[in-house]
Amino acid sequence: MTTDDFLHYLQTLHATVQQLDPLSPLQSSLDSLLSMTAEAMKYKRMALAIFDPKTNTIRFDLTYGHKGPVKATYTPGQGVTGQVLDSGKPIIVEAMERDERFLNKAMGRSPKELAELSFICVPISRINADGLTEALGVLSADIPCQPLDVLRMHCAFLEVLAAVIARQTAYLQENMAQKELWASMGFLGETMDREKALMQAKIVATSKAMAFVMGQIMQVASSKASVLLRGESGTGKELLAEAIHNASSRRTKPLVRLNCAALPSELLESELFGHERGAFTGAVGTKKGRFELAHTGTLFLDEIGELSAEAQAKLLRALQEGEIQRLGSEKSIKVDVRIICATHQPLENLIQSGRFREDLYYRINVFPIFIPPLRERREDILPLAEYFLEFFSKEYAKNIKRISMPAIDLLTQYQWPGNVRELRNCMERAALICNEEAIRTYHLPPTLQTAESSATDNQLSFGEAVGKFEQEILVEALQKCGGNMLQVARELRASYRIINYKIKKYNLDPKKYDVRGKTRKP
Repeated sequence: MTTDDFLHYLQTLHATVQQLDPLSPLQSSLDSLLSMTAEAMKYKRMALAIFDPKTNTIRFDLTYGHKGPVKATYTPGQGVTGQVLDSGKPIIVEAMERDERFLNKAMGRSPKELAELSFICVPISRINADGLTEALGVLSADIPCQPLDVLRMHCAFLEVLAAVIARQTAYLQENMAQKELWASMGFLGETMDREKALMQAKIVATSKAMAFVMGQIMQVASSKASVLLRGESGTGKELLAEAIHNASSRRTKPLVRLNCAALPSELLESELFGHERGAFTGAVGTKKGRFELAHTGTLFLDEIGELSAEAQAKLLRALQEGEIQRLGSEKSIKVDVRIICATHQPLENLIQSGRFREDLYYRINVFPIFIPPLRERREDILPLAEYFLEFFSKEYAKNIKRISMPAIDLLTQYQWPGNVRELRNCMERAALICNEEAIRTYHLPPTLQTAESSATDNQLSFGEAVGKFEQEILVEALQKCGGNMLQVARELRASYRIINYKIKKYNLDPKKYDVRGKTRKP
């Protein structure tokens, strides 16, 4: 290996590592990595195949250079891909046309390409908590035929790259399992991608904490068991109640909602159980309650801790006996209703203080689901922010394409006491006042820019704040222009001398943003 070759491998590896931005969407980040690596190393094709332990198959999840998605699947030991996964050792095929494993499954390769291309396949694995090597998938590349010693250097390079992306591949493997979870809940068909499914379900969740919550929903949805959703205000309890209903056998029946904190106690009973004409002042006609309206369907009771003692007693009877009585009537009405309750209050404390019935608590707490606050699942902050930004950009006819990195920092560092509801309001405000293509720090509410939220001890002076803004604009322009200072000057409509002065002032390195230069052979 020459010095130039060695430097080229290192530069390509350095550039690929920078593509693995933890704040970027996982699939697109790995997709960009394959594209950039293939172009820099002059690979004809690349593929990342993920092992699905549930079906014991290897599926091609990300590809570069193939015409359309690769639908071929392998089992461990089958074909070159399966052999690499099974043995945990790389395989180099000097000429594909001379290897019988490529004759029946050419995967879109022409006879001419089989004669001109070599094939390298390396395993992707990690050490699990038990200290054992766990197979995650394989990374492969089609390379123009070259001497064996050169192919071995490429193989070594791909092995290092596979080790670098092993963690991301593990996340991708988990995403595949989560996608199957959503499919089993009826949220997506086999041909729909995960992002589209989450959009349709109106739930955006990428964190392990929420994946666990969705697993609990899958377990309980098909049953008739009462569910108690617990979590802070604004965490999305109503959306999860809707998800449970939609995944149940009652999905075609009504889902009736009632916020127990929105009505005074004297009206709650009427709303729940209905009333007869003349039952109380103002009852000018017969009215069905929420239980009757939800017959054969689901009744969602939000803020269940706000029910009065009398309403709690009647609710308990309705759950135990499966029948209700309208106010002002002695006639019992049979109802078949699945109950989902939600609260942000510690019901155990309310029981101790005598404000909530213990027997009702055990009746509704058959299957409790705890929804973590947003500050404990920070992986969901950016996907949620982007989802809300896209929604409100369309709502207010704005051409906002992204969130700047400094703004992302503020969003991810903030504690979000109002949880997802507060984040939604924040992005709506930002979309309203933004007249650019990117959400910047000054578009976000002042609460996000305090010393506490940004993890700093001292508030910025006016000069420091202006300097921070200048630096943000320069970094964005350098990224957009690939580190070309002349283009930056034109982009910002300033002289080259001023741009050069500012870049030196803030100790910025334009070469850092020249991705093409990093992947170019010296």
